[in-house]
Amino acid sequence: MQIFVNTSLNESLRQALKQQLPTGHSVFFKNEWSETEQAAAFQQSQVILGNPPVAWLTTAPPLLKYWQLDSAGFDGYKNLNLSNVAICNLADYFSIPCAETIVAGILAFYRGVDELTLLKAEKRWVGAPIRFRLNLLTGKRVVILGAGSIGQAVKKMLSGFDCSVQMVARSHPSATIHSPEELMTVLPQTDLVINCLPGTAKGFFTAQMIDTLPTTAVFANVGRGTTVDEPALIAALLEKRLAGAVLDVTEVEPLPTDNPLWDMSNVILTQHTGGGQASEDEGKIAFFVKNFQRFLNGQPLENQIDLTRGY
Repeated sequence: MQIFVNTSLNESLRQALKQQLPTGHSVFFKNEWSETEQAAAFQQSQVILGNPPVAWLTTAPPLLKYWQLDSAGFDGYKNLNLSNVAICNLADYFSIPCAETIVAGILAFYRGVDELTLLKAEKRWVGAPIRFRLNLLTGKRVVILGAGSIGQAVKKMLSGFDCSVQMVARSHPSATIHSPEELMTVLPQTDLVINCLPGTAKGFFTAQMIDTLPTTAVFANVGRGTTVDEPALIAALLEKRLAGAVLDVTEVEPLPTDNPLWDMSNVILTQHTGGGQASEDEGKIAFFVKNFQRFLNGQPLENQIDLTRGY
């Protein structure tokens, strides 16, 4: 089979991928060829690794059989008709780093680490007065929006802090909240909302939900920025109707320089780095090789998705 690699890999990783693949397959790396050659090779490939331009897939490669995305999200591809192609994403691969990032951000917010880091840069000792403004994650009443792999990883980490955790999902067995109406009844008694929803849940967390939270509540988002009413969130933060926010994602990325979130002392921004780790590309290669071998053997694939359903 011809494998088209859209993912940008350095020379060392390109060689590593070739060495790990079963024999008898040719590999075409996008960043080694001109645009004309890329398009031609793409249309002749049976396998894709990475996230090619949507326009390339409006007329799907006629021989395409297996597509491994190198991301968890796939919102931009949801309208494509690729019913005869086995498609997988990397949802589980990013779940632990995403969970660690958002929990770290929440801890930094509650324990004042963000403020202390700025004071270090200024070489300014404040000390004791800060102690009495700090908060604890331990024992918080938490609602996690979404019960997928990221939400499950967050829940597991929070168990070490003796948090009371409820999850929101339509039908997942781990969820205890199944509708917006049920969620509205819980929010007034919630200390922390952690959003792990995919882009298909656009606008789920509404202005009304934000207004229902107590003024001491914190909103954290490691899902998608489009799943929350961002103007309503900004207004609540500015007006101190929320204690703060920890945001790995925003509605527009990169976040425009004139967005008020940049200047808020009660907001931590982690710039959509949540899924990252030093060996990220090596892990993507290992996952692809393993899943491709399962595809060749006719075994069930890991993280197989349905573009039209959004999961």
